Amino acid sequence: MPDVNADSGTTGTHAPGTVRTRLVAPVSVLAAVAAAFAYVGTVDPNEPGHYPVCPLLRTTGLYCPGCGGLRSAHAFVHGDFLTALHANAVAVAGYLVCAVVWTVWVVRAARGRPLRIDLRPAPLWTSGALLLVFTVVRNLPSGGWLHP
Repeated sequence: MPDVNADSGTTGTHAPGTVRTRLVAPVSVLAAVAAAFAYVGTVDPNEPGHYPVCPLLRTTGLYCPGCGGLRSAHAFVHGDFLTALHANAVAVAGYLVCAVVWTVWVVRAARGRPLRIDLRPAPLWTSGALLLVFTVVRNLPSGGWLHP
């Protein structure tokens, strides 16, 4: 008797493609991200001249939510998690969220199921509000501990 795929309602014994072909996309994404982190881990963003300066910081003197992200990635690659958090706490949270989503993607792909991320408006608005608060606080005189 054929299995019923609960996600799509179709019948069949296997999802399309082999496990190897279903894992091509997540493994390719992992390779690209690993290469980017390896580059940032090798080419120190704390040394002037290696990377462009944030245009918002250059023109206004304000830190954007991404300011310090490269320094954070550099410290993260070298295992200095406290420095990574200090450089950009939101970036570190993003690394962890991306790692969890990637892991779920791999497991679902190996099982022949698509990755479905169905975010409702409330979590999106909450994330945007937290990012806005982070940006405002890091630019206040009392938020100096969030400066990269």
